[in-house]
Amino acid sequence: MSIKRAGMLVLCSLILNQAMYFDLGEQEERCIIEEIPEDTLVTGYFLLEYWDEKKQDNSPHLGLTVTVRGPDHEVLLMKRYGKHGKFTFTSHASGSHFLCVQSNSTRFSVFAGERLRVHFDVQMGQHTTDPTAIKAKDTVKFMENSLEHLTDQIRYISRQQDFQREREERFRQMSEETNGNVLFWALIQTCILLTVGFWQMKKMKDFLIEKKLV
Repeated sequence: MSIKRAGMLVLCSLILNQAMYFDLGEQEERCIIEEIPEDTLVTGYFLLEYWDEKKQDNSPHLGLTVTVRGPDHEVLLMKRYGKHGKFTFTSHASGSHFLCVQSNSTRFSVFAGERLRVHFDVQMGQHTTDPTAIKAKDTVKFMENSLEHLTDQIRYISRQQDFQREREERFRQMSEETNGNVLFWALIQTCILLTVGFWQMKKMKDFLIEKKLV
């Protein structure tokens, strides 16, 4: 295993320690839904392994296909990976994004049926830190990288605020429409009840007059 690949595996393991995990059957697809603001950088980390820990040592055939769809179900990303890795994409519109994973085991289907465990973590709006800038902490490059990181965080917070305002505005409009519909149907029901009441009273009066009871 190369040093780069080993480092990537260690990084994934550290990041995914606090991430969620779920079970996945071979050739099965699972999706999670994330509310993401417009123009937001999203980074995902994953680690695929057998549910049975006894089989973890020998699993070169394991892999995942990651598919990301936007609010309009447009495919933003579709790529095959190994059993661990990292993917990034930028959202084009605010709303619900579908992050789907599917195992792409290279074994023959006759051996399929194993339960797999997927460790999954999604981070939004994070600026990638330059490793060379971290080593040179006393240089201008480190300060520039730190400022870029803070600027990206401010932009992400601003987009989150705009996104929440948009959701609040949609919810307010929906509430007003619902209240208007409730009032409209209440008026219709009242009119129907009054109409039926007057009709019954008229029929009763005509019946009494016909029978000469009044």
